[in-house]
Amino acid sequence: MRHRRAGVHLSRPTAHRKALFSNLVAALLTNERIQTTDAKAKETRRLAERTITWARRVGDILSKKADRRTPDESARVVHAVRMARRVVRDRVAVSKLFDDIAPRFAARRGGYTRIVKIGQRPGDAAPMSLLELMPDDAPKAAPKAAADKSDKPAKAAKSPKTSAKTAAKAESQATSAKEKAPKKAAAKSETASKKKAKSEE
Repeated sequence: MRHRRAGVHLSRPTAHRKALFSNLVAALLTNERIQTTDAKAKETRRLAERTITWARRVGDILSKKADRRTPDESARVVHAVRMARRVVRDRVAVSKLFDDIAPRFAARRGGYTRIVKIGQRPGDAAPMSLLELMPDDAPKAAPKAAADKSDKPAKAAKSPKTSAKTAAKAESQATSAKEKAPKKAAAKSETASKKKAKSEE
């Protein structure tokens, strides 16, 4: 009976199993995508999501500079890093976790990874999976064709500087048009008088 025995053994001794999952989680955090068997992927996801949660909980503190943090906040960051280092023993992966991955999932409450089944491994036909981090939740820019009509008044409302510039341009165009109008009229009268003179000849 294996009651209350979490995790899988994978026919490995404890030290070997811990090193295996530590390396898999570190590879996932570093490369953001790994290919492994289904059993390893499911157990790696369990450990990886727990590790990412430790980093995400102190994401608001990490946004501050180190000298701006209170002693309590600094202690929370140190504790989170130590808890993450219990699973991930790679310093590069831990630094990427707290610098890049945790801010990306600041608004997500779990579900940081996904498993995609990709068939069987040649040779022993072991079921293989692709374990990867979820993509960013940042909203993408809407296409111009799908923009609502309500956006047009917002575009029309410009800043005072731009409105002043447009007013100055309009005034300059109006004055130049006024100056050009007498010249055009004089040119037209000259051409008309020349035509009359030719017709009289």
